[in-house]
Amino acid sequence: MRVRCCWKGLRRAHLVWPILLLLLVGAALTALLPSAEDQGGVGVLAVLRRAKSQNEMPAQGHQGDGAEEEEQKFTIIIQTYNRTDILLKLLNHYQAVPHLQRIIIVWNNIGEPPPLNLWNTLGPHPVPVVFREQTNNQMRNRLQPFPEIDTDVVLMLDDDTLVSVPDISFAFSVWKQFPDQIVGFVPRKHVTTPRGVYSYGSFELQDPETGAGDKYSMVLIGAAFFHHRYLQLFQDQPQAVHALVDATQNCDDIAMNFAVALYLRKHSRSSGSPTRPSGVFVKPVDLRNLEKDASSGYQGMWHRPEHLLQRSYCLNRLTQIYGLMPLYFSNLMVSQFGFPSYANHKSRG
Repeated sequence: MRVRCCWKGLRRAHLVWPILLLLLVGAALTALLPSAEDQGGVGVLAVLRRAKSQNEMPAQGHQGDGAEEEEQKFTIIIQTYNRTDILLKLLNHYQAVPHLQRIIIVWNNIGEPPPLNLWNTLGPHPVPVVFREQTNNQMRNRLQPFPEIDTDVVLMLDDDTLVSVPDISFAFSVWKQFPDQIVGFVPRKHVTTPRGVYSYGSFELQDPETGAGDKYSMVLIGAAFFHHRYLQLFQDQPQAVHALVDATQNCDDIAMNFAVALYLRKHSRSSGSPTRPSGVFVKPVDLRNLEKDASSGYQGMWHRPEHLLQRSYCLNRLTQIYGLMPLYFSNLMVSQFGFPSYANHKSRG
């Protein structure tokens, strides 16, 4: 009898230990989730709660409200200068992206014809490509509401950035949950110094007052989805904003985050809903920089020694132009796989 009781006790213990282990692992993973900070940020679990409930500011676009989700498409916009060989690689790569309606190339090589004949000769291609030749080489050329855009959303990409097809598809699905925000792969932040002057920095930069890092207040548009209406929104910004971008040949992405943040602030007040940050950060699994592959040897403007100084200057100048700092912080990171490192975001401005 005693032996049988002991055997039953051992069997019960054998069942209890795995259950306790699972509970401990679940508690540990829950503790790893970043908390929603009280700075206009959003909690990580908000992605699940926001699904199918984005009715505060209905998107007004070309595609009808009755269109099925699987039929929704997007347009890629790539601005290029002096990197034709890389551009052809990118065009070939992005032909395989699902739900892609069209690719628009903003051609900033003034006086040089685009490789349209070469591209057409090697066709047919599954996705049409449109070359928009520009009359001057300006950073903000890419932020035009081109008439060829017939989708609600655009994916803007730098001409030296290759994003994997799974990353693009995943980010597109995230944008559908946050159609009024910039959804992209490269987060940045503004930091207030003790003198009240703003400084530009990376996602990981520590705030000198709170010591807090891993927050962001901007999502750069060089690899990001956003609603096409924000192209016209940028055109409608004060002339001083356009002059700042032209003078520095920089900061159009910062200015776009300001414009979107102000738009969200205005509509949040009218609807009585909480103010949201300008962007949502999607952690990429495979995002590559192809700059070294360019036969021209042309280096992007982010290599300039004054690049980061200019961006801090733009933060302060835009705050003066608008009369306030509209950017809100967020700690929301949407990832396909667990909690990966932030290594992909430390190499660029």
